[in-house]
Formats: sequence, C-alpha cells, structure tokens
Amino acid sequence: MRKLTYFIATTIDGFIGAPDGDGDFFYTHLDPEFIDHLKAEYPETIAAPGRAQLGIEDAQSRRFDAVLMGRGTYEPGLKLGITSPYGHLREQYVVSRSLTTAPDPQVELISGDLVARVRELKARDGLGIWLCGGADLAGRLVDEIDEFIVKTYPVFAGTGMPMSRAGFGVRGLELTGVEALGGGQVITSYAVKR
Repeated sequence: MRKLTYFIATTIDGFIGAPDGDGDFFYTHLDPEFIDHLKAEYPETIAAPGRAQLGIEDAQSRRFDAVLMGRGTYEPGLKLGITSPYGHLREQYVVSRSLTTAPDPQVELISGDLVARVRELKARDGLGIWLCGGADLAGRLVDEIDEFIVKTYPVFAGTGMPMSRAGFGVRGLELTGVEALGGGQVITSYAVKR
C-alpha cells in the first residue's frame, strides 16, 4: 500500500504561502546545504526547470513516483508554459473543478470523488504519493494523509495561506525524524497515528 505524504514548505508560523498563495519568498531562503540535501534525499520533488538548473535531470526517485496537486499549485507553472512540471514521475495529478482538459498528456485531472480516487491510487503498487499542495487540497485529504514531511524555513510571515484548511480536529502524529540544516531550515517528519 502506497503512502500519501504531505511534503510541504512552511514558515515557522505555519504558512505555506502569502495570503494570495504565492510562495516565491521561500526561494530567497535557500542555502547550498539545503539544496544539496533536497537533491540527495528528495530529488523527485524538484520541478523540471529546477532539475535542469541543478544538473539532476536523470536523478532517480527515492520516495515518490506520483504527485498530487491542486489547481492553485499547478497554475503558476502553467502560466509560464510548464504543463508537465514533474514529468520525471510516473504519475502527475491535478485536482480541479474548473479545468476540463488536461494541458499535457502526462497530467491527469481529478474532478470527481477525490477521496475515492486517492484510495485507489494508494492501493496501486509503486513508491509513495506526494501531496504537493495546497491548503484546500490538504484539508480535503487530511484523513487520507499517512505522513507529513514539513520543511520549515527560518522566516516568520505573520499571516498567509495555512498548511491546511481542514478545520479544527486533533489528529495524533508520531515524530519520525528531524534534520536541522545549516541555513536554518528544519525538516521534520511525522507518521499519522491511526
């Protein structure tokens, strides 16, 4: 059974983007140690343009062979003409009620019963499924998430897009890993207690 992992960047106060969802400010807080760590441990989570820039176009997937993202997460790349941001993965899914045709043959749209579709994907053989974002999608799938990997950047935003819009509900997690990196980033992993 594949795991659904919410692998997400956040500020220390829990925001994954500005109030309008823009997360470009995270790119101003990258240091070489953090980038090297992502290249070594999570190369599949780097989009195609970044993989080319970093010289890791052929890097093998270590944890995920599928990505699931909301339309808001997919849209910025689409506006730049990037229709298949994670073409190196076996599966790319975009959850959208407004898109009726996938902009790329490598991207599959999900518009129906999201939970049923995710359960079907989890039942397939393969590596894990990366829940890329955003807050609405994480909220809709909160009870399907098996693991959280949170990349906390050394910035305080004050307000913005939260990690999830799931609504209040205490869900137990088990700490499975903490990695502190030289630029002040901390990667914290949690398994969901069922």
